Amino acid sequence: MCHPAWGRARTEAQRRNDLARLRRVRDRIDREYAQPLNVEALAHSAHMSAGHLSRQFRLAYGESPYAYLMTRRIERAMALLRRGDLSVTEVCFAVGCSSLGTFSTRFTELVGMPPSAYQRRAAGTAAGMPSCVAKQVTRPVRNREAPVAELQPA
Repeated sequence: MCHPAWGRARTEAQRRNDLARLRRVRDRIDREYAQPLNVEALAHSAHMSAGHLSRQFRLAYGESPYAYLMTRRIERAMALLRRGDLSVTEVCFAVGCSSLGTFSTRFTELVGMPPSAYQRRAAGTAAGMPSCVAKQVTRPVRNREAPVAELQPA
């Protein structure tokens, strides 16, 4: 018969092990956001099932691995759009998205405006601003996306 503390220790050790794997997955997403990544491939590299990875990632970071990946891609897209030398389509593919429609929809959800409008607006807003400040000021809102503008009565 095992001592009850052994079960708790094993559970704690497993939790620490899972957290280390989740950090590696998150770091891989941060590094390889422009590569074709999917939850199954990420789970395989972490020696977890896709379902377990998704559940544990959401518990640890508050969003699914796919949502985290898309947020990283949108953040990078925002920087590329601020530069102004690429079209929205070129930016879409440069950050690893394969569908312009999905990219535009997710961009609008996170930022609160379509990528083309963001590019036009950012051209004047970030002018003369150091890139490190522009990155912080224009960072997308995570975990329930951009606030919906309230309609003002006319």
